[in-house]
Amino acid sequence: MGVGGLNRRGGGATEKLSFTIDSDTEQGREVRERILDSAKRHGFAGDAFFALTVALEEAVINAIRHGNRFDRNKKVIVNAKVSAKKVEIMVEDEGPGFDRSSVPDPTAQENLEKCSGRGILLIEAYMNDVSWDRGGRRIRLVKKNQ
Repeated sequence: MGVGGLNRRGGGATEKLSFTIDSDTEQGREVRERILDSAKRHGFAGDAFFALTVALEEAVINAIRHGNRFDRNKKVIVNAKVSAKKVEIMVEDEGPGFDRSSVPDPTAQENLEKCSGRGILLIEAYMNDVSWDRGGRRIRLVKKNQ
């Protein structure tokens, strides 16, 4: 299937999923679908599910495209904890990292017509909590099921 390192421990209130994939958008799509399926099983729906879908897609694609620059020799690691109350996701790439404060504001007049640069804005708008560490190579997303 192309997705390696799945570790799923159900049986409790929280389902844990862990993936290590190549920098490949199809593998990223498979990971996203598995996490979203788990969120559905735990009762995520409506606006909360939509927000999770958008932010998760942006985070995984950013790791593949901007972090690892589509280098299939570099991996993306995705870990998720899914419960009825919240989803917490960590996405980490093997790229050079970045400084969040240096990313141009996509809502600034000079950036309004650019075709990129909105992913982080969407992630931060839709998630309840977002943080970066490891020099910008890892993002932590939290979405509460409200």
